[in-house]
Amino acid sequence: MAAYDRFLELHQGTSPLLMPNPWDVGSARLLASLGFEALATTSSGFAATLGRLDGSVSRDEAIAHGAAIVGATDLPVSADLENGFADEPAAVAETVGLALGVGLAGCSIEDSTGNAETPIYDLGLAVERIAAAAEVASGALVLTGRAENYLHGRRDLADTIARLVAYQEAGADVLFAPGVVDAGEIRSLVTSVDRPVNVLAFPGCPPVAELAELGVARVSIGGAFAFVALGAAAEAARELREDGTYRFWSVATPGAKAARAAFRA
Repeated sequence: MAAYDRFLELHQGTSPLLMPNPWDVGSARLLASLGFEALATTSSGFAATLGRLDGSVSRDEAIAHGAAIVGATDLPVSADLENGFADEPAAVAETVGLALGVGLAGCSIEDSTGNAETPIYDLGLAVERIAAAAEVASGALVLTGRAENYLHGRRDLADTIARLVAYQEAGADVLFAPGVVDAGEIRSLVTSVDRPVNVLAFPGCPPVAELAELGVARVSIGGAFAFVALGAAAEAARELREDGTYRFWSVATPGAKAARAAFRA
C-alpha cells in the first residue's frame, strides 16, 4: 500500500491514531519498536537537537530531517513544515513538493506568520496557501491544515472553526487546531468539519479514551517527548553536579534496555 493510502487509512479507526513525534533517528526507531503505527516530525524537538528554539530551522534542514526520519523506519511519517517556510502560496507549494520528494506520507501547514505583531495570516491568504499545498499534495501526501489561533493567545473558537472549514474546502485531508484542550470545544471542532481532526496532547487535554468518544481521529504530542528527554538529562546533570550521586541510573538503565531492543535490528 502506498504511504499516502496507508497513512490516510490509519485515520479511520474506531480509536484515535496515536502519532508521537520523534526528534531524531534514534527516537524514531525507539517509538517504532514500541508499536506506534505512524510518526510525525516536531519542529521544536528537532530545533532543540540543533541547540535552537522553535521557528529557527530552515526549509532545507526540515526537509533533510524529514528524509532522515522516513529512512529510520517503515512507518508513515508526516512532516511539521511550520508555515511552509514562506508567505506566498506558490512558495508553500514548492515546500510541499520537496516533502513529497523525500518519501513523506504527510505534512502540515500552519496559518501562523512567524511575526509577533501579526501572528496569524489573513483568512483569504491562509486559504490560498492551503489550496496551493493541496494541489501538490493531492493523492500523494496527507495534508494537515493547522489553525494556530490558540497557540498565539487568540482563543476565538468561532474563527478557528471557520478557518478549519475553509481549509477543508481548500483540500486539506486532516484538520488541526493545536492548543484546543477543552472537551466541549474539541467536540465543536469535530462536529463542524467533515475531515479527521488531530488534537495536540497538551496539559489539560482529555485522555485518549475521552478523545475517542469526542470523535477525534488523531493525537500527536509535538515536542513533548523531546523535552521529556532533555528534562531528564538536565535533572540527572544537576544531581551529579550538586549532589554527587547517581540516582539517574534508575532512569538510564531502562532507557538503555529500550535502546538495545530498538536498535538491534
